[in-house]
Amino acid sequence: METKTSTVIAEPIYHGNENFKSIALTCNVFWGEEYIGRMLEILEEKDVKATFYIGGTWAEKFPDLVKKINEKGHEIGSHGYSHPHPDQLSVDGNKKDISRAEEIIRELTGERPKLYAPPYGERGPALLQAAGELGYQTVLWSIDTIDWQLPDPGVIKERVISKAHNGGIVLMHPTAPTVKALPEIIDTLRERGYQIVTVGEMLKTP
Repeated sequence: METKTSTVIAEPIYHGNENFKSIALTCNVFWGEEYIGRMLEILEEKDVKATFYIGGTWAEKFPDLVKKINEKGHEIGSHGYSHPHPDQLSVDGNKKDISRAEEIIRELTGERPKLYAPPYGERGPALLQAAGELGYQTVLWSIDTIDWQLPDPGVIKERVISKAHNGGIVLMHPTAPTVKALPEIIDTLRERGYQIVTVGEMLKTP
């Protein structure tokens, strides 16, 4: 008798529980190393913990920065190894890319990441199956700063504040305008009563 193998396809998460006034700040890191130090200083000054999704090839080039992010108590997730288009890869191809990044991140932090932010926000069946079978939760976002286009810091702040909502997940990158906008984003969110949490903390809320 033939046995069927079960297929794991965990749906991606776009936001947390909408009954709680919390927001998560996330940062995809595959470049922008020159802005990480200042970003970490601001987060420390404001007593905020963020979720950094680290790319594997970037981690190989800047291991000390990965260790610093970890030592400052921020959550580290995976952004894959080589920033491929996941929807152009097979299940095995995605698994190889995610596993290679995991190996590097685990070596640098001592912990295996549990969250995966797919490059380009792609979320096809092969990617979701690969991430699920490897024990990852695929996380996307509900508030996009589009900061990689390097708009004015005020535009970045407005994009976050105008779309702020309970359980919101904010997507950022390490850029000069993002660093400039970050203190005001944090202050304004708090003034409006939001608690700023990591994605992992947000997902623990039932």
